[in-house]
Amino acid sequence: MQVEIWSDIVCPWCYIGKRRFERALESFAHADEVEVTWRSFQLDPGFAQGESIPVYDALSKKMGAPREQVRAMTEQVTRVAAEEGLEYDFASGVMVNTFDAHRLVHLAQSRGLGDAAHEAFMNAQLVRAEDLSDPETLVRIAVEIGLEEAEAREVLAGDAYTAEVNADIDAARRLGATGVPFFVIDRAFGVSGAQPVEVFASALEKAHQASRG
Repeated sequence: MQVEIWSDIVCPWCYIGKRRFERALESFAHADEVEVTWRSFQLDPGFAQGESIPVYDALSKKMGAPREQVRAMTEQVTRVAAEEGLEYDFASGVMVNTFDAHRLVHLAQSRGLGDAAHEAFMNAQLVRAEDLSDPETLVRIAVEIGLEEAEAREVLAGDAYTAEVNADIDAARRLGATGVPFFVIDRAFGVSGAQPVEVFASALEKAHQASRG
């Protein structure tokens, strides 16, 4: 079974969805038959590369809402995340363009480290409030998950995996995804959003039954 997950590293609901899917997979009797592939998506592709803006300021500008309203909204998300064991830090976090991080995830995926990379970058962004617009931060995280430093630097210095990231984004549009997280099982069953564990469990069961004819 092939599970493709479209996600953005700065997306708080994507991390929540990842945890819920993982819980569903843990209880799935045929988990050993499941191959997970992370697909790239950008919630704000127009965000300037190399810039970092405090999360509250960036969301306030994007939504046209006062900071206090944004703060209240993120506090609600923080409470939901805490139920999944995730301690978000929006107050210290910065919003960045995630394209380069996604390129490194593709590098990691080619080395069998795709899940570890996505986990590490989301944790850095949402929990540790690190600045992922800084190439040195991206390289350090890449090395921490087992990638070669020289290779990570080479990717960031050039345009490697740019086509792959763009292809993921195009595929999401073709499949009708307007947001993330977006889960697709065997290109036949789709789950949109950070759904409850039971929804993911049901989708896995249905896909498995379908694969058996």
